[in-house]
Amino acid sequence: MKKHLYINGQWKEAKEYTPLYSPFSGELIAEIGQADEADVDEAIQAAKDAGKAFSKYPASQRAAILEKVVAIMEARKEELAQILATEAAKPIKTGRGEVARTIQTYKFAAEEAKRIHGETVPLDAAPGGEGRLAFTVRKPIGVVGAITPFNFPFNLVAHKLGPAFAAGNTVVLKPASQTPLSSLVLAEIFAEAGLPAGALNILPGKGSVVGEKLVKDDRVAKITFTGSPEVGIAMRNKAGLKRVTLELGSNAGLIIDENVEISQALIDRCVMGAFSFSGQVCISLQRVYVHESKYEEFLEKFKAATEKLVLGNPMDEATDMSSVISPKDHARMGEWVADAVANGANIVTGGKAVSDRLFAPTILTNVASTVKCSCQEIFGPIVVVTKISSVEEGIAQVNDSRYGLQAGIYTNDITKAMKAADELEAGGVMINDVPTFRVDHMPYGGVKDSGVGKEGIKYAVEEMTELKLIAIKL
Repeated sequence: MKKHLYINGQWKEAKEYTPLYSPFSGELIAEIGQADEADVDEAIQAAKDAGKAFSKYPASQRAAILEKVVAIMEARKEELAQILATEAAKPIKTGRGEVARTIQTYKFAAEEAKRIHGETVPLDAAPGGEGRLAFTVRKPIGVVGAITPFNFPFNLVAHKLGPAFAAGNTVVLKPASQTPLSSLVLAEIFAEAGLPAGALNILPGKGSVVGEKLVKDDRVAKITFTGSPEVGIAMRNKAGLKRVTLELGSNAGLIIDENVEISQALIDRCVMGAFSFSGQVCISLQRVYVHESKYEEFLEKFKAATEKLVLGNPMDEATDMSSVISPKDHARMGEWVADAVANGANIVTGGKAVSDRLFAPTILTNVASTVKCSCQEIFGPIVVVTKISSVEEGIAQVNDSRYGLQAGIYTNDITKAMKAADELEAGGVMINDVPTFRVDHMPYGGVKDSGVGKEGIKYAVEEMTELKLIAIKL
């Protein structure tokens, strides 16, 4: 099965195709067209041309298109979940959850399209401003270059397309190399929903070709990227005066205070946070700091719950965890665990490959803060548990990181909770939950090497519009 490029409302044959294999079975899924520089040039121009008319669509019409997308996705949700299981090895029940969230994200975008507004400005607050009426409006920014990752190939794409279309922008989308099918299916969904030709262009291909051109081309007004800090920082350096939103790495930390009951609900949240989609989540729980009085109890219960996870075929309804995204990442899991053990770490459970495609969910203790499993982003099913003597120590340990996307604390002490909220260096702090918590309308984005800018539909719309002042002398 050959999958072509999608430019200006048409499927276009590429000069080159590359094979796409299942991460779980290794079977060939499809041949994927690879955009070259001329294709990117054509797509950018199509988006720019389409933007002249689309930017004038009334809010009600933009909202109606997004509402139609929601209805189509609802009708096709099982098919969409199966695409995730096939190309990303996302367990089918996890995939259904992502599709449900994606539908919510487009719903939020449809609602937000109707409430993009400005405000009046009291110019007479300044001497010389008397006798004038001033107000602001938000105008579409233009062509948005969207570059998306493999781990949530429907929902993280929705976080870029939804606000872009809500605001009246057009998009050139470069999906992740391992998960292009979930983006390409959107071409027919948006076309059926009434999005005009050229407003959405989808270009699988190499980042060094597609991404590079999007970042450097002056016709692209904004780049929105989710991926690694190294790539994101390089993009920002090349983007000039373009708007840039970067959602980058994380090694999210959680503090568990001495006054907390180690309940099954808490344990279940930690297992979900650490091992959902094999830990391949931007805010996956990677580091747990447990008060010494609760440490042994937590570790015993966390180990028992982790060992109940079912590993296997992503199409199997019972599967909790399947393969990581690539053989290279599978090998890296083993190498990083070996590195941790060589530096004194203990394996509580897991720590090894179950097969040539599955890696056991792993809990490590006694891990130095300078070891890769602690200080870098694992993006795999490995979590580090560390004993602490106080919440203050936990805050210091969580903050001892180049990243700061989200963090969490479990405590029954409001003073400690607010201290953590104030002092944790992160874009979001979850009190009495894991840092993996996210709903799709909340502001989401990090500090330090975790990126710049915010997602969450309302906040993304603000970053995808220009604020314009109109002043009238009466």
